[in-house]
Amino acid sequence: MIIKIHILGGAGSGKSYIAEQLNKKLNIPHFDLDDIFWDNAAGEYGVKASESERDSRLKQIVEQPSWIIEGVYIRWLSSSFSYADKIFVLKTPISIQEKRIWSRYEKRKSGKLPSTKKETLDSVKELINWNRSYNQSTLPNFIRNSAYKNKIIQIRDNNEIFRFITSK
Repeated sequence: MIIKIHILGGAGSGKSYIAEQLNKKLNIPHFDLDDIFWDNAAGEYGVKASESERDSRLKQIVEQPSWIIEGVYIRWLSSSFSYADKIFVLKTPISIQEKRIWSRYEKRKSGKLPSTKKETLDSVKELINWNRSYNQSTLPNFIRNSAYKNKIIQIRDNNEIFRFITSK
């Protein structure tokens, strides 16, 4: 299947999980925008990649025949949104997202979940505050004002994506 899928949602909404499921089912490459936006080779947490490096890597991805891109980012992704066949917006309840954020942090700190991320307790608290604003303001504003409204599909259950993909 040749399809380009962009998945948006807050931290802990299930973007990575559903992108991995789609990758397995459809055999389409999956890209996590955190790997493009952040410099994971930096010695500390929260260092951004240069805009030119980030944009170059995104260009390489969107020029492929099929892809699944997932992340929270909006502002620098017009090429991804314009190339996408469908833009799924995960509307997972914030309480579930926050539970997942804490669980992921605890698993990374204990070594149960391998990660290149170097989070701190303070950075997780900042993420939770940022995520609330993202879900309550940034994401609704994007949906309301987007030039890509005809591609946006809002879902509450990640598995709903399969219904939309198989009906293509």
